[in-house]
Amino acid sequence: MARMLIAGQSVDSESGRTDEIRNPATGEVVDTVPKGTLGDVRRAIEAADAAFPSWSGTPSSRRGDILYEGAALILKEKDNLARLLTCEQGKPLREAGLEIERLIHTLRHYAGLGKEVRGGHVLLDQGRYGLILKLPIGVCGAIVPWNFPVALMGNKIAPALLAGNTVVVKPAGTTPLADIRCIELLNQAGLPPGALNIVTGPGSVVGQEILENSKVRKIGFTGATDTGRRVMEAASREIKRVTLELGGSDPMIVCDDADLDKAASAASAGRFFNCGQACLAIKRLYLFESIADEFIDKLVGKARKLVLGNGLERGTMVGPLHSAAQRQEIEEQVEDAVKRGATVLFGAKRPVGAAYEKGFFYLPTLLTDVDESSRVVQEEVFGPALPIIRVKDLDEGIAKANSSIFGLGSSIWTRDLRSAMIAGERIQSGYTWINSHQIIYDELPFGGFKQSGVGKEHGIEALDHYTETKSVVIAV
Repeated sequence: MARMLIAGQSVDSESGRTDEIRNPATGEVVDTVPKGTLGDVRRAIEAADAAFPSWSGTPSSRRGDILYEGAALILKEKDNLARLLTCEQGKPLREAGLEIERLIHTLRHYAGLGKEVRGGHVLLDQGRYGLILKLPIGVCGAIVPWNFPVALMGNKIAPALLAGNTVVVKPAGTTPLADIRCIELLNQAGLPPGALNIVTGPGSVVGQEILENSKVRKIGFTGATDTGRRVMEAASREIKRVTLELGGSDPMIVCDDADLDKAASAASAGRFFNCGQACLAIKRLYLFESIADEFIDKLVGKARKLVLGNGLERGTMVGPLHSAAQRQEIEEQVEDAVKRGATVLFGAKRPVGAAYEKGFFYLPTLLTDVDESSRVVQEEVFGPALPIIRVKDLDEGIAKANSSIFGLGSSIWTRDLRSAMIAGERIQSGYTWINSHQIIYDELPFGGFKQSGVGKEHGIEALDHYTETKSVVIAV
């Protein structure tokens, strides 16, 4: 059985109760984890609070060294961690390996900033000068989702720890195993006991206490927009700092001068990676009318070649959806579009065969002639379904791209520099890719516009969300 980590010790729940973790491809039990209680999470918060003076007093360069060492330990276990992640989450083994690599890169990136955590100095009037101090906030809560549990945990714990904060992690109830092991390895790298803790259990107990406990001063959350609203509301009662990375409905515009082969590859990968279960993913496709038919033929061809299966099996390109509820939601969204007149180009059903009977599989789905009031356009589609809409020009494409309540990511494919820059400036999203696959970079700040979030992850800018800025005036 996997165990929680509190104050540097592997522990069971005080209740003695456990939860099963099951493989979404087979339904088989992978492992069990403690069902954390209110007492368990309070002990973790107390441990983080007790560790804060020691950790915050550690030079930031030394904190960076420990992150480097933690990344090295995780790298040594990369293959085992990837297999564990596939078993609990369902994604293909190759994608799981890429996610572990993303965590390692994030840890190394912030470790490299260990000597860059600094404030400032300014000469004032009348013999005074000012200092601008960057101070850690205190205990931070990291609430992690199930779709990219390892990578999205890293986005929170790496800047938090480098800035001198201590952390309590609440993993998703269905994907805690790889997170637990990574936190064990980070603790082995030299963190003081209590600096980094993980508590498994129901969100209504563990997550809610992290939101409400007065000793937790900052919340980092990734998840659905509706849940983010509740997180923000709960945090507001004590004016806690929050970083919210929420839902998205990313538009992709393909102009009539685009490289259609490369754009079709980007659309396929951007929609069907991780079985479409990503906040940052291509979810609405806008095609200039003159190239629409040719592009659609290319994209359907790519969808037909995608191999569904158990993520552990060689050759699998798309795994199952993570849960029965997730599959049901996609089926309902697609059914709604079809009822409103959408044409199914490919998919829109479960695959047939013994290999798929026990898992939550659903075929990659492409829809055209889509009514824009349909759920697949208006809602976040967290699965492998893509609505395709024709537009007459760039202005119409940008207007439709901006018609969503979301503003997480976006992309445009064009050879015209002017069109590219117009889209880069006018599309309302936190990230815009021009002639590029949707790849996140630790070097760049990432966060959504509108109802896709608050604050930034990645980049040196993330450190601003894990530090307090204080001014000191000195008279000489």
